[in-house]
Amino acid sequence: MTPAPAAQPLPTRQIRATGVHLSTLGFGAAVIGNLFRAVDDATARGAVDAAWDAGIRYFDTAPHYGVGLSERRLGEALRGRPRAELVVSSKVGRLLRPREVPLDRDDDGFDVPGDVGRVRDYSRDGVLRSIEETLERTGLDRLDVVYVHDPDEELGHLQTALTEAIPALVELREQGVVGAVGAGMNFSAPLARVLRETDADVVMLAGRYTLLEQGALDDVLPAAVELGRAVVAVGVFNSGLLARQEVPDDANWNYEQAPPHLIARARQLAAACAEHGTTLPAAAVAFALAHPAVVDVTLGMRTAEQVARNAALLTEQPPGGWQPLWTDLRERGLLRADAPLG
Repeated sequence: MTPAPAAQPLPTRQIRATGVHLSTLGFGAAVIGNLFRAVDDATARGAVDAAWDAGIRYFDTAPHYGVGLSERRLGEALRGRPRAELVVSSKVGRLLRPREVPLDRDDDGFDVPGDVGRVRDYSRDGVLRSIEETLERTGLDRLDVVYVHDPDEELGHLQTALTEAIPALVELREQGVVGAVGAGMNFSAPLARVLRETDADVVMLAGRYTLLEQGALDDVLPAAVELGRAVVAVGVFNSGLLARQEVPDDANWNYEQAPPHLIARARQLAAACAEHGTTLPAAAVAFALAHPAVVDVTLGMRTAEQVARNAALLTEQPPGGWQPLWTDLRERGLLRADAPLG
């Protein structure tokens, strides 16, 4: 039976003039690739179904996530949905290949068997192979958005991405094979180079524009505004530090234990949110979406319950709106003075 569409899809924002529109909240599928811990097939399917029912129409995955498990699960869960209503992104830069010496378990953060490894390849040929293999794993007829995944500058990957991977993606976009192209990583300055040195449409920025840190205001965000490009914000909870109103002592930041000064700062932010009648996670999502370059906030969602909680954050706001909170945080020195206030 073909699943019924949600009654009310979320609002969308367009990536440049590509015709690709992203729902303001996106489904991050890394966690259904068993990021950090395993999730069973039924739970993963339930999360994707709940996202659809919540009006989410943008789904992001990558070969890296569970060495293909995320792509396979997402493709299976989306099968039968109206393709014209879906926006699916995946990534290039890591080809999946059998390990010469298999490991018991994956050694890159995912609870999956260790018989398949990742081979970094940002060449034109690598891009074409990666897309072909992603389409096979997902069962999709096309990808709406393709990002170059984590092109490390120190290892020379960024230069190859600028000269080979992104030009190859732009060519595919011009041929109508993909809708929009760009790059995604945890560092903002290289993404500014992507926007300024290539014809990329969009970048996926992880963790560098949040309530806790706004370093991206120095490079990629002004570049996006100047050039009319788009930013997808991920990691807006800073690996969990901003994910709850009550900030625990063992909260994570940047995938490791948060230092005491950041825990203290997060608690200051949470206290200010409570004073204004809202919560820290709701403010974290709203703050990123308030920047004029940001078209979407994508959150990792492992279960249907997490989907419901994250979707509810979009409707939660202070009684007086967001502006008084942003102004208060700025006056307290908790937000940069140049952060847009919406």
